[in-house]
Amino acid sequence: MKTLYAVRSVIVIAVILFTSACEEKLLDKNPLDQISSQTFWKTEDDVKMALGGCYRQLQSDFMGYRRVWLDCLTDNAFAEWNYFNIAPMTIGVTSANSGGAVNMAYYAPYRGIANCNYFLANIENVPIDDQKKTVYIGEVKFLRALMYFDLVNFFGDVILYKESPASADAAKVAKSPKADVLAFIHEDLDAAIASLPEAEYKGHAVKGSATAIKARVLLYEKKWAEAASFAQQTMQSGKFSIYNNYLGLFLTATQGGNPEIIFSTQYLSPTNPTNFVESMDVEIGWYGCIDPYQDLVDEYECTDGKMISESALYNPATPFANRDPRLVLTMRRVAEESWVEPQHPGQTGYVMRKYADFSHTPFSYANTNSDQDMVWIRYADVLLMYAEAKNEADGPDASVYDALDEIRSRTGVNMPPVDRIKYSSKDLLRDYIRHERRVELALEGHRYFDIKRWEIAATKLPTLKNPGGVPLVFEQKHYLFPFPQGELDNNPELEQNDGYQ
Repeated sequence: MKTLYAVRSVIVIAVILFTSACEEKLLDKNPLDQISSQTFWKTEDDVKMALGGCYRQLQSDFMGYRRVWLDCLTDNAFAEWNYFNIAPMTIGVTSANSGGAVNMAYYAPYRGIANCNYFLANIENVPIDDQKKTVYIGEVKFLRALMYFDLVNFFGDVILYKESPASADAAKVAKSPKADVLAFIHEDLDAAIASLPEAEYKGHAVKGSATAIKARVLLYEKKWAEAASFAQQTMQSGKFSIYNNYLGLFLTATQGGNPEIIFSTQYLSPTNPTNFVESMDVEIGWYGCIDPYQDLVDEYECTDGKMISESALYNPATPFANRDPRLVLTMRRVAEESWVEPQHPGQTGYVMRKYADFSHTPFSYANTNSDQDMVWIRYADVLLMYAEAKNEADGPDASVYDALDEIRSRTGVNMPPVDRIKYSSKDLLRDYIRHERRVELALEGHRYFDIKRWEIAATKLPTLKNPGGVPLVFEQKHYLFPFPQGELDNNPELEQNDGYQ
C-alpha cells in the first residue's frame, strides 16, 4: 500500500501552498509569503502537510518518473519523438536556450530545496515531541541532500542555499564550488543517518536510505574505502535484500513493502498518478518512446555467462534466445510485440519493457493512471557500489565476487557466478563490474551519471550513431549541462559553465 507521502488530498493542498506558480523562474523559489506562519506551523498535522510538500517535489521532472529518460543521453537508448529536447543534445546541440532537459534538471531540485529550507526554518516553532521532530528534520535533510546531489551531478558548481533567502534580491548570488556543495550534502546526510530510524523502507526515508545515498555520493567522489564502508553498513543492516522478481521491482502491485527498494519517488492513482496527461505506461508501454540501442542489447550475456562474441549458445537469427533473462525483462524486440502502437515502431528495433505495467491496459490518455514508483536506489545498486568501491580500494576479494553473485543469482535470473579466474585482477574486474552495473540497472536513469564519473562518455558515445545515422557527440563541455538562459538573465551573479555561450 502506498503511504501518506505518496500523496493524498491533504498533500495536494500542501503542494498548492508550497510550489511556486512560475515554474521557469528560480527566483520565485522563496515560499515564505505563501503560508502565514501565524496560521500555519501550529500542529503536527501542519508539519505532516509541509513534509508531504517536500516529498511531493520528487515527482517533478527528472526527480520523478521521467528520470528513466536520462538513459537516452547515453549509449543505452534513443529518445523517440524528441522528448525534452534530448535527441539534439546527443548530437552536440546543447545550449542555455535548449529548454527541456536542461531546465528540468535545474528548476525542479531548487523548488524542492526551497520547500525543504522553509520546512527546516519553521518546524522548531511547532510544539511536538522532540523525537518525532528529530525524525521529520532528518527526512527533510535527506531530501535536500538528494536534490543538491542531482544539481552538482548535472551542473558542477551551483548556487548553495543553506536557508531560505530573505528576498528575491538576496537569492541573486554566485555559485559555490562543487566541493562546498558536496560538503553540505554530507552534512545533511550525516544528520539524516543520525536521526532516521533503522527500519524497512515504507515510503519515508529511513537510515538505510541515507547510508545508501551517502555511499553513492562517496562513490562519485572516488572515495573508495568510505563508499564501501557505507554500502556495507546498508548491507549489514538486515533491512534490505534482493527481491525474487526482477520485473516486479518496477510494477505497482509488487513495489509496496518490496525488500529491495531503499528509496523511491511514490505515486498513487487515481488522485496522484505519474502524470495527469501522459505517464510511464503511455510513454513507454503504449507509444514505446524509449528505444534501446543495439549496443545495450549486445551487452547481455548468454545463459552460460559468456558474452555473445564468445558463447556457442548465441544465434543471431534468434538473438533473445539463451540470453540473460534480464534482457527480455528490460526490453523487447518490436517485431515480436503487439503492444507497441503501430505508428511508433521503435526506431532501433527495440522498445523498453521495464516500468511498463500491462495490468493498466488498454492504454489511453483518458483512462491510464499509472502509479509505478520511480526507484531512486535499490539493494542491487548497493551491492554493485560495494563491489566497485571495494575493488578500487583493495582489489578483488571474495566479498566483491559474492556481492556480484548475489545479484546474478536472483530467482528468475539465475545467471552463473562470476568467473573468478578470468576476472582476477583489479582492472579486469573493474570492467566486469561496469558491465554488470550497466545490465542490472539498464534504463533506470543511472547510466548517464556512470559514464560521466568514469570519464568514458567522450570516448564511448562518439563510436555510436543515432537511428538517423548521425554520430553521437560528446565533447568535454558536455560533462556539465549549461545553466538555463532564463536563470542567467534573472541572476547576474550566476556565471555560465565553460564552453557555453
